[in-house]
Amino acid sequence: MGFPSAWFGWVVTGVRGYDCAVWDEEVAEDEHEAGCHGYYVDVLLLELLVVVPGGRVWRMHGWRELGSGVEIWCRAEGQSEIRTRWDDLDTGEDGRTDSDTPFTHLPHSSPYVTLAALAPHLVRLLHRRLITPPLAKLAPKDRLILISRHLTTTSHVPLNTPFSIERDSSPSDDLDWSPITKDKRSVPTQQQTRSFSTVEETSLQKESPEPSNTVKMSSQPPHPTLLIPGPIEFDDEVLQSMSHYSQSHVSAPFVNTFGEVLSMLRKLFLTENPASQPFVISGSGTLGWDMVAANLVEPGDDVLVLHTGYFADSFADCFSTYGINATQLKAPIGDRPQQDEVEKALKEKAYKMITITHTDTSTGVLSEIKSLSSLIHRVSPETLIVVDGVCSVGCEELRFDDWDLDCVITASQKAIGCPAGLSIVMASGRAIERFKARKSPPGSYFGSWKNWLPIMQNYEAKKPSYFATPSPQLIHALHTSLTQILSKPLEDRFKIHKETSEKIKKAVTDLGLKQLASKPENQANGMTAIYLPEGMTPPDVLPTLMKKGVVFAGGLHKEIAAKYVRFGHMGVSVTDPKRDDIDKALKALKEGLQEVGYKVPT
Repeated sequence: MGFPSAWFGWVVTGVRGYDCAVWDEEVAEDEHEAGCHGYYVDVLLLELLVVVPGGRVWRMHGWRELGSGVEIWCRAEGQSEIRTRWDDLDTGEDGRTDSDTPFTHLPHSSPYVTLAALAPHLVRLLHRRLITPPLAKLAPKDRLILISRHLTTTSHVPLNTPFSIERDSSPSDDLDWSPITKDKRSVPTQQQTRSFSTVEETSLQKESPEPSNTVKMSSQPPHPTLLIPGPIEFDDEVLQSMSHYSQSHVSAPFVNTFGEVLSMLRKLFLTENPASQPFVISGSGTLGWDMVAANLVEPGDDVLVLHTGYFADSFADCFSTYGINATQLKAPIGDRPQQDEVEKALKEKAYKMITITHTDTSTGVLSEIKSLSSLIHRVSPETLIVVDGVCSVGCEELRFDDWDLDCVITASQKAIGCPAGLSIVMASGRAIERFKARKSPPGSYFGSWKNWLPIMQNYEAKKPSYFATPSPQLIHALHTSLTQILSKPLEDRFKIHKETSEKIKKAVTDLGLKQLASKPENQANGMTAIYLPEGMTPPDVLPTLMKKGVVFAGGLHKEIAAKYVRFGHMGVSVTDPKRDDIDKALKALKEGLQEVGYKVPT
């Protein structure tokens, strides 16, 4: 850009932006794109990085037209935002006057601009306002060293979207900051704790003159460790993603992020079939029931519901709401329907669908999906196989393609490790075709795949689209969580959840306690339902555990709710080796029971 030599050490690292198109019925590919008419015609978000003397990075993060001029916005970490009109930029050191700036030639009726033209004027603005006297004393080499860390290919700042955001505080940018060398630098307020392939996580420590082995495990405020079967404890990076600045749901950055989320869900569910379709819709896991009932079956159809606890009852109630005949095949509490019973039921009636709760959150009973699917395809090949994976996806082995499943529903707040508020569905090509062939319209408006299918397809194709407003902040959090999960082989994730579960169940047995799921093959790997000692109820035990910094859940199965508690062990509490959540919980359980009068076997 022809900077004067007096600006030695100034670097514009680049200009990235989004030329927002004006969508209308004449140019849009479908009605959903046409729904984006008028978004961001006058406001163009972009990122322009300028590294100023002292090493601080300023970002030009937006501009808008104001009458005949332009207002630009820029900010740096720890600095107040600067907003300036273009006519604020008087003659610069390059000899240009305001009348020479390209701002006077912007086509006000068009959203397209030459972004690079903004760069030299932003540099002049920052040069005039921000240069400090001490910098003039630095040699050129020293100035380059100060800014070199901002030009490295491994950024300190975790990136989540095309418009980067700073989610951690970076080291001080004061002039006396130690230059980067090959030796490990000493920054006493920051310590690396864990890294993933695309995300770096740090935890802060107080300065201490004496060496300490105590590491603060989280930047979250102190709180009891949440070990219920969802919501679970969340990773710091996931929570920080929730603080993403407000963003249009049809802007290119958000559409790109949403599209990546859908693609990552294919990997999480282990499906490579292009006919499969992921859905992510604002709502709880319960919305998944509605989408199944409203889209994949019709009033009067017969559905077989395999019952392993409270949530099978609720799924059956949901079906009845839509006029669907739900037959429940029940098992004793703590057990699951046997495969010969399932085969007999399928031979007695032609069911359009069978539903299986992979892990019932009320009982901790795990269903065997692989062999059940094989049986169903053999005995009743026209029956759709639907899995309620709300408490299993992310901690239990589930292979969508290999096991030939038709639909799996889940939610964000359990083993996936994202705050509650997102209903997640994976549908097979066969399920989509069944939906398209239905004779009656879907029984739900908000949950109708007629409305959502083109939206999800467009998002995954990185096209802006609109039916109902999603939550950008939750989508960013889900993006971060999925990035972390997929940074390691899923087989490793399944293995560590199984090993942790076995450790917990052994400890429970050693305490002389029993589980609702008494058979090992019926025991879930993401939670444990524990019978309390005779005569004790959850209100006797849970407050004691709370005082020890651990939160368990009470019973949920209506027939025995007062007799047991539930211990959730999934997500970061299991996978993060720096956390001691599980050991802390087992210790609290033992001590808590002793404090309320239980004698632990010796």
